[in-house]
Parts: sequence; C-alpha cells; structure tokens
Amino acid sequence: MRTLLIVNPNATSTTRSTRDLLAHALESRTQLTVRQTEHRGHAAELARWAADTRMDLIVVHGGDGTVNETINGFLPLPGEPQREWLPRLGVIPGGSANVFARSLGIEPDPVTATNQLIDLVADEADRRIGLGVADDRWFTFSAGVGLDADVCEAIDDKRANGKAATPARYLRTTVKQFFRTKRHTPQVTLNIPGHEPVTDVHYAFVTNASPWTYLDNTPVVTNPGTAFESGLGVFAMRTMGVLPTLMIARQLLSADADPKGHKLFREDDVPAVTITAEEPIGLQIDGDFIGRRNMVNFTAVPDILDVVAPKP
Repeated sequence: MRTLLIVNPNATSTTRSTRDLLAHALESRTQLTVRQTEHRGHAAELARWAADTRMDLIVVHGGDGTVNETINGFLPLPGEPQREWLPRLGVIPGGSANVFARSLGIEPDPVTATNQLIDLVADEADRRIGLGVADDRWFTFSAGVGLDADVCEAIDDKRANGKAATPARYLRTTVKQFFRTKRHTPQVTLNIPGHEPVTDVHYAFVTNASPWTYLDNTPVVTNPGTAFESGLGVFAMRTMGVLPTLMIARQLLSADADPKGHKLFREDDVPAVTITAEEPIGLQIDGDFIGRRNMVNFTAVPDILDVVAPKP
C-alpha cells in the first residue's frame, strides 16, 4: 500500500516527535512518502499529486484547515470530471479544535490516534461519508455566515500575528464579535427546498456532522440529528438579544442538546440551502475565513469520501 503523509508543521499541536512516530509506524506497514506543507495551498497540491499517481492512502497530520485543503485538492466537485482513482483519507489531529477528526471518532491525542490509525489500516476499516459543498468548495463539518465567520476572520488575524488559536481566545473573540454586531439589522435570508423563506436572520450555521465544534473537551451541538450519513443541518438565529442567546448557548453545551427557541430556526436533515444577504457577509468553511459574499449555495453530497475511521 502506497501512502502519502501530509504534515502541516505550523498547525497548533503538530510536533516533530509525533510526526516521526507517525512516519515510523506507517513505514512499517506501507510504502511511505512524507511531505511537509510549505505554503497556503500546498496540501491541495500534494493531495492532487497523490491522486494522480494512484496512491492508496493520504494521511493528514494537521488541523481542520489542512484536512479541508487536502480534500479539495484531490476530490472533484459535483459536475466536474470524475477521477478514475481516489485515495482513502486518514487524519491524525494536529490543530486546535480538530472537529472533523473527533466527529469521526478519532482519538484527540495524536499519539493515541496514530496507534488507532495503524490498527484501522490493518483491519481495512473504512467508512464512507458524505460531505457538504459551499458553492465551489467542499466542507467536512461546518460552514457559516455572519458571527462565526467574523470570529474566524479575527482568529486568522491573531494567528498571523503569532497568537495561538486556543479555546479561550475563541471564546473571548466570540463574545467581542457578538457585542460588536449586536445592533446590526438582520440581513440574511435562507431558502430551503420545501420550506417558506426564513427571513430576518442575523447569522447561520450549516453543518455536515455533529457536534458543530468543541470547547476544550466539551462538544458544542447545534444540530444533534445531523451526521455524515444524513443531509445538512441548518441553525439560524433571528435575534441578537443577550438573554435568548444565553438560553440557546446553554442548550448547545448540554449533554443531551436539542436546541429550541422562538427566535431559532433549526432543521437537521436538508438536501440544500441557499443563503442570501442584502450586503456582503462573511463566510467560513471548516473554521477558515473565506471572504464576503451576497449569496452562498450549500448542498449535501452523500457517500462521496472513504475515510479510515471507526464505524459509527
């Protein structure tokens, strides 16, 4: 079996010792090539090369952004010419949140996850999952417009200045961005097949799995009925009031989360959703700020990617 190991050396929790351990473990079972990312977009280039040369497995040691970039490098979008050969994907957490890996049941500790990966490879344990598309880009676990996109933009700026993307920094930044935009007029509209338009929305999350994210080891659940094997989850807030927001936030952190509220629109299994905004609004995909748009089309694509992960 031919394997490419993509390592992002700048990811939050990626270390040389873990990289060497992972490489040594894979070398004992596969024909291994190791490459470190050197610039933005490099993971996509490496993944495309791996698919072109018919490698069997791509293992990513990095954060959610590196995983997303890798998938977008080798997996054709719907409507594009399909490849004759697609590698499987393995993930060893190396970022700050590692939401995609943890949602797949991959151990959060990189060393433990390495041993888990080796066992899964030996057992030929694959899981076929669905992904989401936001216009022209795959997403693995979440995308969103408004508040969380603004938070991702602010975090990206802090990381560019050498500050780590810690859970505490995410929390502080979220609170700051919330109060900064609290008085803004709602400008977002959602259009979902089979539903009346959802208007007067301040911000919205579109998910492909549950949880939406993690706060340290605590899962934050917006759409508990959404899974890699289902359609997309939609979570849209029509208020920026402090009290109703706190009430919803408490539900998101509960052990049996099932968020409900008068100003909350939530559906856990939809095939598609189009989000429009009166003015360009921020868009994030898998935790990376993408830019500002007036319209985004989100679509669920079932059974599209083979991953090395425990069965659900």
